[in-house]
Order: sequence, then C-alpha cells, then structure tokens
Amino acid sequence: MNLIDVVRDVIRTRHYSLKTEKSYVGWVRRYAAYWKARGDIRKLREMAGPEVAQYLTHLAVEERVSASTQNQALAALLFLYRDVFKADTIGAYEFERAKTEAHLPTVLSESETAALISKLSGEHQLMALLMYGAGLRLMECLRLRVKDVDFERRTITVRETKSNRDRVTCLPQSTIGALKAQIDFVCAQHARDLASGYGSVELPYALARKYPNAQFETGWQYMFPAHQYSRDPRSGVIRRHHVYETGVQRAVRTAAKAAGINKPCGPHTLRHSFATHLLQHGVDIRTIQELLGHRDVKTTMIYTHVASLGAGVTSPVDVLANNLANTRQG
Repeated sequence: MNLIDVVRDVIRTRHYSLKTEKSYVGWVRRYAAYWKARGDIRKLREMAGPEVAQYLTHLAVEERVSASTQNQALAALLFLYRDVFKADTIGAYEFERAKTEAHLPTVLSESETAALISKLSGEHQLMALLMYGAGLRLMECLRLRVKDVDFERRTITVRETKSNRDRVTCLPQSTIGALKAQIDFVCAQHARDLASGYGSVELPYALARKYPNAQFETGWQYMFPAHQYSRDPRSGVIRRHHVYETGVQRAVRTAAKAAGINKPCGPHTLRHSFATHLLQHGVDIRTIQELLGHRDVKTTMIYTHVASLGAGVTSPVDVLANNLANTRQG
C-alpha cells in the first residue's frame, strides 16, 4: 500500500470530510514533489520539522500563498507526521502559524437581498431563501434531508455541520409551500429511481450497515438531489447525490450581477446578511449564535460591528456642507 492510500485510510478512520481528504492528500503530494524536484531522495518519514518549515517558507516567499493556505498546508503536514507516521520527529518543533487578516463580512441590505433573490428561480431561489431565512451555510443547505424539515414546529434540523454539532434553526413561513412542492418532486423522482434499480442515498458513518434499508427511505433523500446519478468516490456505488455546490455559487454570482449589486457576493453572503438583519431587528446575540451554530459568541460578535458600523454618526463633511449652505442663505 502506497503512502497516499495510507493517508486516505487514516483520514477515513477519523471520519474527516471528503473535502478535507482531497486537501490533505493534495498537500502531501505537493510536499513530496517539492523535495523530489530538489533531488532529495529521502523518504518523507525520514524528514522532520526543519524540512516542513522550509517548505512552508517556500510557499510564503516563492509561491506567495495566502496565510490561510499556508496554515492549511501546515495542518496537512502535521497530520501526516503525527497521525499517519506516528513520528516524534516534529513533536517538539515550534511552527509559527501565518497570521490571517481579519475581514468584515460582506453584507447585503434588505433591498439588495430581495433584488438578488428575485433574479433566481426554481431550486436555486429556494436554496437562497433558506440560506438567508435560516442562516444556513451552502453545504448545510445542500445536505438537508427530507426528514430534517419539521413543518409542525417550523424548524429545520441542521446536520453534518462545520463543527459536527447538530443544531435547530427556524423554518421561514414563506418557504413552506415551496418546500412541500420540492418534497413532492423528490418523492416522485425517488419512486422512479427505485423502479430503475437505484434509489439509495449516502448515509453518514456506518448507518447504512446498522440500518440497511434506511438508504432507500424517502426521509433520508436529499432535499435538493442531483439531476443525474454519480459514482461515489469512496465506495464506488452509483447513486443520486445532492446538487453540486459550484452550480449554486455560479447562480448566485450571476443573480447579483443581474441585480446590479457590485459587492463581492456568494451564497455565504446570504448567511452573513441573515445574522446582520436579525441584529438590526433587535434579536439578541445569543439567539443568533445558536441559530448560526457558533461555538463561541465572539464569532457571532463580528456582526455587531457590521450592523452598527457608522450608524448614528454624522460625517464632518455633512456638517461642513450644512454650514456652507447656511452661510450662503445668510
């Protein structure tokens, strides 16, 4: 078994996401290629902290990567040595993490949000309404299952989150009709899939072995299923996954442009706008923290800066303009 296969096995043992797997495998390959290009024939296991530090310096100085990219590479290499190699060669080595810049999130006004959503249609519009109306991340929205929506309690249970903690958020009343229609579509499509010999869906962790029939149940189907079958990159099973995120990202960018919004705008902008608008409407910060699923209220506090930025402040140039106007009238 080669190194990449071992890395994949360890990642899957720890239940890391497919995105994390692709990222870590990619960094291990680039790290190995870096030393191979320099004629170093040692195995990666034989290297230690100084070699990792040199590679990170190369990324920062020669490739001029961002701080977050550099830290991602460090996380991947620490995983390689500590979790895959089980090596102590870099255990005591002190790595200096790149300092990331703090940026205020881009937030749309309520009128801009309405204009953007009006330029979307079909399932893309419904996804945008959920991301803005319930504070969902893009992948949280795409991973919604039919069973996660509770119309009686008007709640959405969000699973497979960034922090791996389930949470409950609000179900916008105005989306109930569209969601019920979407569920009817999913049920009809699922029935056709079953008749065609398919109809299974990916289940988290080992639920497919514990409950063999759950993967065929309607409640476990994705709320926004893909338009065609695909092969699972891990199991090789052909099934219907959820829609791909790039299509939603492209649709939101196109809608923002059509709405005349010049701010950098993506699906996550709708989540930022959700939190900021709730603050402006008087919802307390702790409630917003729970709805967003933040571990620390400090993460949520950034929206207080956005919501209050410049509010109630009279610019000195406006004072000057008023004085000039009064002088002319006098």
